[in-house]
Amino acid sequence: MYLYIKSLHIIFVVTWFAGLFYIVRLFIYQTEALQKSEPEKGILHAQLSKMARLLWNVITWPSAIITLILATTLLILQPVWLQQPFMHIKLTFVFFLYLYHFSCHYIYKKLQKGEIKYSSTQLRIWNEVATLFLVAVVFLIVLKNELDWIWGTIGFISFGVLLMVAIKIYKALREK
Repeated sequence: MYLYIKSLHIIFVVTWFAGLFYIVRLFIYQTEALQKSEPEKGILHAQLSKMARLLWNVITWPSAIITLILATTLLILQPVWLQQPFMHIKLTFVFFLYLYHFSCHYIYKKLQKGEIKYSSTQLRIWNEVATLFLVAVVFLIVLKNELDWIWGTIGFISFGVLLMVAIKIYKALREK
């Protein structure tokens, strides 16, 4: 039973991340659409709001909830994992990932009302935060206690810096 639950957990983690990656992309499009003039603004906002609503409520939220239920079940079935240091770090990242999810919900609610809180550039940067969480959690799960915390921290920060540089380069190319 454990392996079936673990398989479902992985599937719902994937769908949750797919939703998190795409919802922020939709936030970018909504923000840019709200800065256009009518009738384009109204048409785009209506369509993008519908897409965001369906993604958020049908895929992303259910996946986040099912992921949490399955993860809790896995830890109940294998409580020994809670004695491992890597699991404490992973769960810390997961906690912050849920905070990220809640912050996306806040942005979602604002944009559904047509309120722009962040620029498209800020949202592009925000979109990469989920990538940082994904990389951190995957490396922790695969390497477990083999990952030296110093090298892990250096790698995490380096990856974050590389993402920011890539965003700057993309912005420069987009503005040309």
